[in-house]
Amino acid sequence: MNSGAIGRKPSTEAYDAALLAVDELSAALKGVDLALPSLGVDLVSATSRFSTRPLIELGRCNLETALELAAVLRVAGAVKTGEIG
Repeated sequence: MNSGAIGRKPSTEAYDAALLAVDELSAALKGVDLALPSLGVDLVSATSRFSTRPLIELGRCNLETALELAAVLRVAGAVKTGEIG
């Protein structure tokens, strides 16, 4: 039995892409004066033999940040749907 065939390790490219996504999200949040302190690449999925695509850990935030993020997303949604220009 070949237990190494059960899963593959995420590629360096996939991990680098996840880091880039974290950087882009962090910059976008900073652009609206928000931050998610725990934002990062999920280390479990980044090192798992069963996942080839690392997950992004959005983490936890306080109530004020959550409400501000919800407000920003509502405005972005309204712009995307054309409700506001």
